[in-house]
Amino acid sequence: MATAFVVRADITDPPFQGLDDRWLGWMGGPHDGPYLAAATVLNWFGGPVGAALPLALLLLLPVRRRWASAGFLLAAYLGGNMLVIQGLKHLVDRPRPANPLVRVDHGSFPSGHAATAALLVVAVGVLLVPAARRWAWWYGGAAFTLAMMWSRTWLHAHWLTDTVAGAAAGAGAGLLAWWLFQPALAREAVRSHDRRGAAAGAATATATSTPATG
Repeated sequence: MATAFVVRADITDPPFQGLDDRWLGWMGGPHDGPYLAAATVLNWFGGPVGAALPLALLLLLPVRRRWASAGFLLAAYLGGNMLVIQGLKHLVDRPRPANPLVRVDHGSFPSGHAATAALLVVAVGVLLVPAARRWAWWYGGAAFTLAMMWSRTWLHAHWLTDTVAGAAAGAGAGLLAWWLFQPALAREAVRSHDRRGAAAGAATATATSTPATG
């Protein structure tokens, strides 16, 4: 948040504009080949295509009676994308680099694609990855988020600091929602475990009580 006010104070020449300019220079052409393919896929994933996974989860979780998980996901995405990211975009309204290679909307700071990537990593890690395997997931998720950050600057859609701020905001929103929902998620996990145990016990009892035939 503090960085947003630093940028807003001088949106055309913030203190780190020199770093952004140097990085953008390194992201010069030629813009073709496998790099273009990778950046294009990441651009799609950060847009409407990437929204399909959390939307599918929001529809599936209530069916599985995981109401706390659905609430966490909804809060993370509403708070992260709509309030934090869009709020900062309207607050700062930083101009984008010249001649972006993809269609973009207003406001370069922070990067919505980088924020969505980081937020998705946290949400999937919380909801779908077993606790014992999360460290591997975090490393992979960090690599994915860095790739998204690279793609946004390589496509000249964002300055480097836009992507850093976006990733930090997305991850922060996800982690804050996780902290707020942790007690409810823990209770939900216990209930789910109990239901599975009860179902397994009922199946075993049915199997043992069925008379043998033949």
